[in-house]
Amino acid sequence: MKKMRWLGLPAVAAFAVVLFAVTAGIGSARTATAPSNTTPPKITGTAQVGQQLTTDNGSWNGTAPFTYTYQWRICDQNGNGCHDITGATNNTYTVKSDDQGNTIRVIVSAKNSDGTDSSTSAQTASITAASSGSTGTTTSGCPKLAAGASSVSVADVASPARLQITQVTSNPSVITRGTGLFTVTIHVADTCGDPVQGAQVYATGVPYHMVSIPGTQSTDANGSVSVQFKTMSGFPATPRQRLMVLFVRASKQGDPVLAGISTRRLVSLHVNLNG
Repeated sequence: MKKMRWLGLPAVAAFAVVLFAVTAGIGSARTATAPSNTTPPKITGTAQVGQQLTTDNGSWNGTAPFTYTYQWRICDQNGNGCHDITGATNNTYTVKSDDQGNTIRVIVSAKNSDGTDSSTSAQTASITAASSGSTGTTTSGCPKLAAGASSVSVADVASPARLQITQVTSNPSVITRGTGLFTVTIHVADTCGDPVQGAQVYATGVPYHMVSIPGTQSTDANGSVSVQFKTMSGFPATPRQRLMVLFVRASKQGDPVLAGISTRRLVSLHVNLNG
């Protein structure tokens, strides 16, 4: 009969260390997974020149949170032969006159720390002509304002016409040392004087760090958009500040922001630090 051999204390300690390392490794195993699409994105809105289309993100499996990016594509009437629309990378897209007769898809990409996956929507219906917006474009590049319409679509404004920032108002009208939030309403028209719907408006304070930087927003059916700012630690810029300067840009989606029909303007708001 063989005698049982007992492990010495050093051997027992070494075995315990190995066992702990193995079990700890199992407990802390990496469980995060890359995004995987389960439901494709869906486009909503009217497939018509001058109208705005919107996509949702679809549904995804994987470890949240996800970061989403977008790319709109122009396709033939059957949804084939697609190519990217330059600059169309928001979750909304305003249909242009050049899109008429085609269809549109959007690619939504989801990204997390473990990877990226993309999914493409079904195509829209065939894009139809505008029914209540502009009725053609003049040699000036300005669309003709249809009877009963209050604005023209930015999609129909073409060079040599340009956008204009025609009015800027602030609420409150005077910025004080205690002002935390204020709203700036910006009105955009074309060079023929007609209000423009769907213009992309970006605004920021000069110098930076005085106010927050809101995201780009689109003008409504009256050619206006309201942008909210929050004062930051850089305000006031000086103890004697009397004006707050804003850089404002209006552009057409898909156009280069420094070219095309875009426009830029510096505007000033009244400041009263003793108010």
